[in-house]
Amino acid sequence: MVSKGPLLRLLTAINRRRMKLLMGLAFVAYVACECGLWFLSFLANRSLQENGDQKVESKIEEAVAPLREKIKDLEKSFTQKYPPVKFLSEKDRKRILITGGAGFVGSHLTDKLMMDGHEVTVVDNFFTGRKRNVEHWIGHENFELINHDVVEPLYIEVSSIHSFFFYTSIPGFSFPSLCVLCQILNTFNLLVLDSKRVGARLLLASTSEVYGDPEVHPQNEDYWGHVNPIGPRACYDEGKRVAETMCYAYMKQEGVEVRVARIFNTFGPRMHMNDGRVVSNFILQALQGEPLTVYGPGTQTRAFQYVSDLVNGLVALMNSNVSSPVNLGNPEEHTILEFAQLIKKLVGDGSEIQFLSEAQDDPQKRKPDIRKAKLLLGWEPVVPLEEGLNKAIHYFRKELEYQANNQYIPKPKPARMKKGRTRHN
Repeated sequence: MVSKGPLLRLLTAINRRRMKLLMGLAFVAYVACECGLWFLSFLANRSLQENGDQKVESKIEEAVAPLREKIKDLEKSFTQKYPPVKFLSEKDRKRILITGGAGFVGSHLTDKLMMDGHEVTVVDNFFTGRKRNVEHWIGHENFELINHDVVEPLYIEVSSIHSFFFYTSIPGFSFPSLCVLCQILNTFNLLVLDSKRVGARLLLASTSEVYGDPEVHPQNEDYWGHVNPIGPRACYDEGKRVAETMCYAYMKQEGVEVRVARIFNTFGPRMHMNDGRVVSNFILQALQGEPLTVYGPGTQTRAFQYVSDLVNGLVALMNSNVSSPVNLGNPEEHTILEFAQLIKKLVGDGSEIQFLSEAQDDPQKRKPDIRKAKLLLGWEPVVPLEEGLNKAIHYFRKELEYQANNQYIPKPKPARMKKGRTRHN
């Protein structure tokens, strides 16, 4: 008979080992479980932390983005590429003031004088001018832009002054007393406070409107004109005539050097789209598929010059010894109807031509006699009409695209039906 003692001891030893093994496995399982939970918790916390970090980074990015844009703008301003500028020595470089220099003609003259190497100060109240017309010069060492209305005194040290103060069409004829007053005050301030004070030469941008509805054709500088002094256009026509009178009164009395340019119809890029003039009206109407409005039968004639031709003539006049008035215009004459048909062809649009009742005091003939400019300045226009019109049409098309993106498209100024109508300028 086998003794139970050794057997029980064996079983006890085996059970003890099993228990240790089970306890070891249980401990390992426990540790593994705890580590798994900790790892899962770590992953969860890491995910939450990353999401939180992303939100913080997103908010920081939103706050910093405008600053980055400003830094980019500053970098652009420091590295701005200006049009090529000629270098002039001190003895040849002039300090030139252009009033209305952010307008249509004034801004093109600014370009010419800047590229010729002169120091240019542009003064404009931005009533019809735009900073955009001269923004490519802002920051240049030879350029300065002043927001100022020249009906108020302005004291500035310059060697020559170009007065391109125009107050026409859009607001001018709606406020005739203001229009004529501004012409007078502007000219007086420039003559007395600047030209006389510092001995600067003044170029007055006068106009073919001083001839009114002419009885002499073509118009030469000796013709005194045929202007209705109480008509709807008198505020501008007579304002310019008085400005010319003031220039020559101060030339005789005070010895002020003056140059007077009688400018005929001019067109090109940077024209004000709603100025009510025939070129801008026709181009804008054609591009928008609207009828081209012709006042009267369309047999009235006009002569159109491209803006670069005018600018060259102005520079030649300013640098000359010619103190009497000089016509600057293109002697190539066209009827208003012919011009409307040419615009239709160049735009390639099927717009109709709409005839409206004739406007009061609308000149029937307008053509410059430029023999004086040819003889004394060696100047005459060289840009073909169609070439210039294509450039103007391209500019207007781009402007319309830009404004369409901002949900705004300008409309031509309608004819005034009571106190006289818009006429073909």
